[in-house]
Amino acid sequence: MGPKQTAELHLIKAAEFLAAARIDLNAGHVNAATSNAVVSGINSKDAMCLKLTGSTSKSDDHGDAVAELLAAGKRAADLAPVLTRLLKLKTRSQYQTTSVARSDAAKAIAWAERMYEGAHAALRT
Repeated sequence: MGPKQTAELHLIKAAEFLAAARIDLNAGHVNAATSNAVVSGINSKDAMCLKLTGSTSKSDDHGDAVAELLAAGKRAADLAPVLTRLLKLKTRSQYQTTSVARSDAAKAIAWAERMYEGAHAALRT
């Protein structure tokens, strides 16, 4: 499978996790909503980088994902701060005992939407 097809599959996953994040927030599941928004954002990053550079990293260090966006051109680099904000919520939503605030979960979804929109636009050009 080539980079274009793989990018499309990541975009589909990004949309699925974004939809799940919205459902979770409506149900009051703020940690799940945030976690799903983060996963959506990561998949959007993968889709965008695959489209713009032909590759994406699968590093366990998500800081590498931000660097990857920065190196993929202006369109991707403009979204690096958005991904950074999303990734800062990953640990709290998935591993810590304290929950994410509802307002932060809503922000995470908005950031994931921006990531998805950027990836979608990149794949359509």
